[in-house]
Amino acid sequence: MEKILSVIQVRYASTRLFGKVMLKVCSKPLLWYVIKRLQLIRTPNKLIIATTTSKSNQTIIEFAKNLDIDYFAGSEDDVLDRFYQASKLFKSDIIVRITSDCPLLDPTVIDQGLEIFLNGNYDYVSNVHPPTYPDGFDVEIFTFNALETAWKEAKLLSEREHVTPYIWKNIHRFTLKNYENHEDLSNFRLTVDTPEDFILISKLIEEFHDSWDDFNMQDIFTFLNENLDLVKINAQYERNEGYLKSLREDKKF
Repeated sequence: MEKILSVIQVRYASTRLFGKVMLKVCSKPLLWYVIKRLQLIRTPNKLIIATTTSKSNQTIIEFAKNLDIDYFAGSEDDVLDRFYQASKLFKSDIIVRITSDCPLLDPTVIDQGLEIFLNGNYDYVSNVHPPTYPDGFDVEIFTFNALETAWKEAKLLSEREHVTPYIWKNIHRFTLKNYENHEDLSNFRLTVDTPEDFILISKLIEEFHDSWDDFNMQDIFTFLNENLDLVKINAQYERNEGYLKSLREDKKF
């Protein structure tokens, strides 16, 4: 059986909201919520945290140890290398990439992607090309072989920092598959990158805190439809601003 590795990409020194993964809501850091949601994935997988060797991330490492979650500490800026080294260390065949700023993620959406991946002959499966799920529910799944190829050949800083662009840009080299939501919700922002994001996500965590093992994306939108003012809190921000910024500043690695 192929070994699936779910990798949470995380570091303490976030640019626009410093230390966001360890900011607390209902007495628990955001990273706790990400981990607990990922532990609900039904498809057999191993969950790890991929952080960096920077001293600022020791808090994250200790937190992972306390939850009995394995971790890998690698490059701060070459995130592609961090993923490759972690995946190689844990001898994975298939990698699920998760960013640590998505505490509301829906495990059923990840299971859906894994089902498509395992029943097809794909190098890369995602729900973001184009996106139809809310920002914060992104899923990327790829083979170790595709990751290794990207690691060997990706030369642009944007390709090293964001892990998968080399794969999904090379449509004639890799077999790609995108899956879509029945309704386009891609304009909703349910991730944490700014103070405004944190305000919104905090309110949603507080609403669903007591049923953290038993809610889904539809439950969130039922609540938002009854509280429409909440979606205005962070509506001014563009999706994928980090990647777009990397493209504007791109250069050879």
